[in-house]
Amino acid sequence: MVEYKCFDCNKVVGIEFLRKKVRCPYCGSKILYKARTTGTKVKAR
Repeated sequence: MVEYKCFDCNKVVGIEFLRKKVRCPYCGSKILYKARTTGTKVKAR
């Protein structure tokens, strides 16, 4: 499942809030981003 975070208050915004309008339900900001997962680094031989 995709998680979005608010840029201003840094809270996780669920996908159910984004279906109607793109705003943070906590602070009202319009700037949301997808939180990246940490990737694994593989060294080439």
